[in-house]
Amino acid sequence: MTSVKEFRVDEPATAADLGRGAFVFTDDYSVFDWGKMPDEIPDKGASLCTMGAFNFELLVDEGVPTHYDGVVVDGEAPRASERASGDEPRVGETVSLDAALDDGVAPREMAIELTQVPDLPFEDGSYAYDAYHADAGDNYLVPLEIVFRNRVGVGSSLRSRTDPADHGLDLDEWPDETVELDDPIVEFSTKYEEQDRYLDRAEADRIAGVADVDDLEAVAREVNRVVTEQAAEAGLVHQDGKIECLNYQGEIRVADVVGTFDENRFAYDGQQVSKEVVRQYHKRTQPDWVAAVGEAKERADAEGVADWKSLCEQSPEPLDGGVIQAARDLYCAGTNAYVGRAVFDAPSLDDAVETVGDL
Repeated sequence: MTSVKEFRVDEPATAADLGRGAFVFTDDYSVFDWGKMPDEIPDKGASLCTMGAFNFELLVDEGVPTHYDGVVVDGEAPRASERASGDEPRVGETVSLDAALDDGVAPREMAIELTQVPDLPFEDGSYAYDAYHADAGDNYLVPLEIVFRNRVGVGSSLRSRTDPADHGLDLDEWPDETVELDDPIVEFSTKYEEQDRYLDRAEADRIAGVADVDDLEAVAREVNRVVTEQAAEAGLVHQDGKIECLNYQGEIRVADVVGTFDENRFAYDGQQVSKEVVRQYHKRTQPDWVAAVGEAKERADAEGVADWKSLCEQSPEPLDGGVIQAARDLYCAGTNAYVGRAVFDAPSLDDAVETVGDL
């Protein structure tokens, strides 16, 4: 189970074959790597499932291999390809997103192919990736996140870790305003470590195993292109995002979920339309907790402790009801705009953005 979606295995993967399973999206949310927060955001799970499925189907149309197999109306089901041509979707069946939406269902469950995810041991203060890959073979989830950036915001961590020249930019130093990029910047970070950390290319290549980092980057750039173009049609600016991938017998396939308001950052008329809204709200209203999280992570690094959360001396407080409603409307209105149909009963994106701007 992840912090915001549940993971179901119907047929486990083996060294030779992919398995079958599903993501079940909940209304939970997570910020600052905390895991499940005290509140739920209504309809968030259906929003993410809808947007993720929409993007996977765009990628399939573009010839990008993925682990996506459709959405599930309710519960375990046969594959969409196993349904007789012309039959109507049935409850519990795996179907295309359009079939579910045409039937009046905003899905919360996504059918996926499964790969192997070995344990990643933590030994003597470091992670044993050699052990991970010894168990993985040629069918495994690449233990990396591939991050792409179309702009470098003022608060981006990239500014503290790198110089503009590191990315071929003709700048002596980072300016005080956002930098728009003609060519997206692609980076690699860890996936299964308690604290994510960015990697140089050589270390990323080692951690990736038999998967090639050049191939991973190429797939990430194609995903970024597809999501950026779709966002532009909805009047959204796609700022940055990430993907995860699996390696299956030498083929890289896009895994996890792609291009949602949790995985990526989007803006509309200068306002964030993503989980970043909730992150920034916590920074403004619960600064002591945010600071405690940062201190716990630093202490865990210094002491070689994997579980930084056990060192944190504070916990987050629940959100006000009005903030939860504003976040719900933003997720739903943004999804409606992105997929181009009224999936949710929600205000216009203009109104939803104006409301969160006043928080």
